[in-house]
Amino acid sequence: MKPFTIAITGINAVDNPGPGTGIARSLREDNQLPTQIIGFAYDVMEPGLYMDWLFDRRYLMPYPSSEPEVLIERLQQIQQQVGLDCVIPNLDVELPLYIRCAKELESLGIRTYLPTREQFALRNKTQLAKVATAFGVRTPQTFTVTSIQELRDAIASLGLPLMMKGPYHGAYRVLTEDEALQRFHHLAAQWGYLIIMQQIISGTELNLVGIGDGKGSHLGLVATKKMSVTELGKIWSGVTIHHPGLLQAAEAFLQHTKWKGPFELECIVDADGMIYLIEINPRFPAWTYFATGVGVNLPARLVRAALGLPLPALPSYEAGKLFMRYTYEMVTDATPLQTLVTLGER
Repeated sequence: MKPFTIAITGINAVDNPGPGTGIARSLREDNQLPTQIIGFAYDVMEPGLYMDWLFDRRYLMPYPSSEPEVLIERLQQIQQQVGLDCVIPNLDVELPLYIRCAKELESLGIRTYLPTREQFALRNKTQLAKVATAFGVRTPQTFTVTSIQELRDAIASLGLPLMMKGPYHGAYRVLTEDEALQRFHHLAAQWGYLIIMQQIISGTELNLVGIGDGKGSHLGLVATKKMSVTELGKIWSGVTIHHPGLLQAAEAFLQHTKWKGPFELECIVDADGMIYLIEINPRFPAWTYFATGVGVNLPARLVRAALGLPLPALPSYEAGKLFMRYTYEMVTDATPLQTLVTLGER
């Protein structure tokens, strides 16, 4: 079988890693799905650009703020070189652009497996309370702010400590008003408005990754309990679980939204067993390879669905499997960096 050419974004494997390298690793491990894996990056310092064992070719891409025509032109250039079959975008900020261009890309022979604009809008952090109610879970009390006065009003209502989040990325626990002001300016400068102020819920942090089939069901689900996290709240170690309430919430979410594509539910379960929905991420999370490692290769299943290939039977996984992230150093000469700066590809 001729290898399929799959492009993956989000290969910035830094301290706040993107999902791309884990997705590439997952595809590499499906021996029944021959693939040529292409890495897409926005900056020459993204580590995935130098991981020769994961990516066959790498390209610098126009920023997501570009017009759709710019993205399509770049993808056409790459397709003429390597024959793109499928693109898996993995960053919140770029998803609206790929969703907007999905039909045009399909006409060029480039498949995606993404939610619709309407589905994507449902995961907006400012809309979580409405969405969560529809599938039977709660959300922390939340305010959105665009000014210092609104921030102070939110603090008066929520009390301290609380969580502050940017519209796309960044989540910080703040203890004082001065710290809240500092985070407000930092998040606004980095991601713009709205800034989310959220009540802190005490309990166990649970995450679930899956792929919606666009019809109310799924192509696979894996749930984990966070054991340790980074300063940004990103999972550093975790263990697989079978949590009936979380599974029911995920199935209700899929039935309610008819979600198509990858997603992650971030939740907290309090001492009374009540599930609070913290975030809906509309793409694979950075810990996606954990699912592959326990037998549920979600990226490979997504590619098969996107390309119309037969899907193996829905896999299961064992509870109690441990995930541990670690750092790793690469040493090479400067030639790859020079090539990327000069040509925008390697």
